[in-house]
Amino acid sequence: MHRCVVFLLTVVFCSAAEPTSKANANLKRILERYPQADVNKDGVLTLTEAKAFQKKRQKREVNRPILKPTNSDISYGPHKRNRLDLWLVKSDEPTPLLVCIHGGGFKGGDKNKYQQQVGLIKRMHDAGISVAAVNYRLTEDGKHPLPIAYHDCGRALQFLRHHAKKYNLDKLRFAATGGSAGACTLMWLAFHKNLADAENSDPVLRESTRLVAIGPDNGQPTLDPATFRKWFNTENLPEHPAMRAIYGLPGEGKIKWTQKLSAHARDISPITHLTSEAPPCYMVYTAGDVPVDQSTRPGVWVHHPRLGIKLKEAMGKFGIECHVQYKGGPSVKGYRDQKDFLIRKLTGK
Repeated sequence: MHRCVVFLLTVVFCSAAEPTSKANANLKRILERYPQADVNKDGVLTLTEAKAFQKKRQKREVNRPILKPTNSDISYGPHKRNRLDLWLVKSDEPTPLLVCIHGGGFKGGDKNKYQQQVGLIKRMHDAGISVAAVNYRLTEDGKHPLPIAYHDCGRALQFLRHHAKKYNLDKLRFAATGGSAGACTLMWLAFHKNLADAENSDPVLRESTRLVAIGPDNGQPTLDPATFRKWFNTENLPEHPAMRAIYGLPGEGKIKWTQKLSAHARDISPITHLTSEAPPCYMVYTAGDVPVDQSTRPGVWVHHPRLGIKLKEAMGKFGIECHVQYKGGPSVKGYRDQKDFLIRKLTGK
């Protein structure tokens, strides 16, 4: 996340007098995203405070322990972003696999972040579960709109199944976790019909994309603005800056909605494809169920627990196990946490 701070500060540095968040949009954005940067808690972020916060975050990143993959940058497709890492657990029997998909608004992020998820990987390994982390094509200002990233990650699942014997993986026990864009992706794959094409000339694409369980973090079951407004009971919401590229629209500016674009937004929404065949789900949201209206920042409503609550209601109608954990929400019964849920679903214990 500190990359975002670096970029915004690069713009701010050009100013002669010390800017503050009162008049500088970039500092205001940093304050909204990282309120802890305001050291004196006066509600105003100065450039000095922002620089100190940036330095502190960079130092923390450098000192954070990492766990290198056992297999790095494995190519699962033709594009340079079609790469994955594996942390394989030693076992005499084929192991279950947890696939991790990074976030970043579909326009940023990288699988390397999972090298810092030492606790996650070690906990999976202790349970006899191998771990994978996947990169996928980013939107690049609308060049690669959805569902391209979905299909990339689907191919990664198929690639790993095709090479299951090589990596000692149990093809029948794949689950997935990931944050934000990664969460949206894994939900789409989990709810959508199987992408396996038995007649395809590419043997990888004949494999299944099914998952036995999913653990989305701060994810979006929908990418349809009309559904967002309905769920939040508001006539309008500020557009998220990543949305244009997600829909395949280059540049900036307010989106002009057509029937075709609305249909596309529904098709790339995971909940559109939800059926009784969907796997069990355990969602985690960082924030609480705070009020949302047309003045709410996009970063708030796009990661709001109401999204998980609505998905839980929809999955409940099909009798599918679904849990939502969020700040101030009811406790999840039957599991210690999301990792415990994934372990139990993958191992059957």
